[in-house]
Amino acid sequence: MSTSNTSRRDFFKKSALFTAGIAAASTVTAPGLAEAAAWGGDKDWKHDAALLNVALNLEHQAIAAYQVGAESKLLTPAILKVALAFQKDHEAHAAVLVETIKKIGGKPVAPRAPLTAPMADLAKAWNFPVGKLKDQADVLHFAAGLEIGAAKAYLGTVPEFGDRALAKAAANIEGDETMHYAILRNALGEFPVPAAFVSAMPD
Repeated sequence: MSTSNTSRRDFFKKSALFTAGIAAASTVTAPGLAEAAAWGGDKDWKHDAALLNVALNLEHQAIAAYQVGAESKLLTPAILKVALAFQKDHEAHAAVLVETIKKIGGKPVAPRAPLTAPMADLAKAWNFPVGKLKDQADVLHFAAGLEIGAAKAYLGTVPEFGDRALAKAAANIEGDETMHYAILRNALGEFPVPAAFVSAMPD
């Protein structure tokens, strides 16, 4: 099996495992994406487009997860404000990914369900464990799990990009994911940085 196929398989496996949490994103101006998309030329972008689509799928998942968390009515006003801000980050980042994938000749993956769908349908589409969300702490643990899962996923894809600008952008997003993870752990009253390396952070 090629390295490319192995990487995509591992990413989708992680995506399924990390449906127990919420991922965070970067800003609209994520460095590297615009520059790489502008180069074009005769370069074969298929591999990078596939990796970007994995990232986009994670972003769609995160946006949906934040929506479910917000609609759960389990969050205090202060935490809800943070959750909605994180969701906005994901929406902005997803928009950049969509634009970049199109520019390099790929077809962006679509969300599994629209955000306007009933919460039960949205949760079912993504296999979110809503039945286990009983209080705010459950939602925050749910969030932190996918935060660090997404960070580890981005960490794994950085060396897989053929375009180094895209690798830089993925690393930049990874940092945002990790910061959101730390914020959520802090909100839970847990030590925000429990390990010296992203790969060693507990899910």
